[in-house]
Amino acid sequence: MKVLNGRITGSRIISFERTRGAYVRKYRQTEKILKKKRNNYPRATEKAVNIPLLNAQVLQTLVGEKDHNLKTIERELGVRIGRDAQGLVLTGLDSEVDLASDLLVQLSTLIGRGEPLFQGDIERAITMLSGNRHLRLEDLFRDQLRIAGRKQSILPKTFKQKQYLEAIRSHDLVFGVGPAGTGKTYLGMAMAVAALLNREVKRVVLCRPAVEAGEKLGFLPGDMAEKVNPYLRPLYDALHDMVEMDRAKEMVEKGLVEVAPLAFMRGRTLSNAFVILDEAQNTTPVQMKMFLTRLGHRSKCVITGDPTQIDLPRGTSSGLTDALGLLKSVPGIEFVYFSEVDVIRHPLVAKIVAAYDHKKKNSDER
Repeated sequence: MKVLNGRITGSRIISFERTRGAYVRKYRQTEKILKKKRNNYPRATEKAVNIPLLNAQVLQTLVGEKDHNLKTIERELGVRIGRDAQGLVLTGLDSEVDLASDLLVQLSTLIGRGEPLFQGDIERAITMLSGNRHLRLEDLFRDQLRIAGRKQSILPKTFKQKQYLEAIRSHDLVFGVGPAGTGKTYLGMAMAVAALLNREVKRVVLCRPAVEAGEKLGFLPGDMAEKVNPYLRPLYDALHDMVEMDRAKEMVEKGLVEVAPLAFMRGRTLSNAFVILDEAQNTTPVQMKMFLTRLGHRSKCVITGDPTQIDLPRGTSSGLTDALGLLKSVPGIEFVYFSEVDVIRHPLVAKIVAAYDHKKKNSDER
């Protein structure tokens, strides 16, 4: 080993110095190339767009209480929204401003026609338009479901809900599958009540399996009807939202609307009826087959469920999961699959569903 100008010049150290120098030169060359490429890329530019809104009432509804709707759009799309004497001024990156502008113009048109905005409508509209820039929100509002005696029409909130309603109209047997809060049971119930009031069917039959959701309730007091009533409460709630309480009670007393547990369906033939099976994921394959074979002439059937919320005992197969695989190629049966995008409850529900789905997907991959 030699010492030259105060430096150790052993063969190994000289080799290391040369290697390090080569890496540094290579790194600097790469940086120059990348810098040149970045300079050649088109940079995102900001722009401002004016949206004239001459109707003060439309503007008030559009911006929401304390500008809640505008703040939601700003947060979700990263744009800035201000007001001037003519209407709204949008500022931000090109693509985001274009999307926000399209959204606000479409919403203002719907509000001008008298359509109300409900909680969560802004978020759902942003999600739908982000996924498909050619969607027209007014197509949803054309598919109105009117129920006699009800002041407001029932409208699909997402295009999947619209597809669901169209499927029920055109098929005698429809499966609505997806997470909680997507309107599967509610819209099915709305279609059933509308069909009954329009004299398309003679009765509505609503049923669900009497399965506890992960807990044992023990002995329940009362007769058979009182024992199963807690399991059927969600169906009664949906019915009361469609028609007034007194009218709903009268329908039940006259037998026009029947709410019963699945076990009571054996041996029956349901003709001239609109039948709904709710929480179908908690049926066994034997129960599902029994229910499907109850359908009689001039009847419709809607089956709803969420395969991710099965409350059956461990080791018991779900009749819904079994039917989805067994009947998928049978003509005349339609399957509509919902996702967290279609959740219309509190906006947090969609995020909760997505989190659980992500956890399940990761566990399946392992």
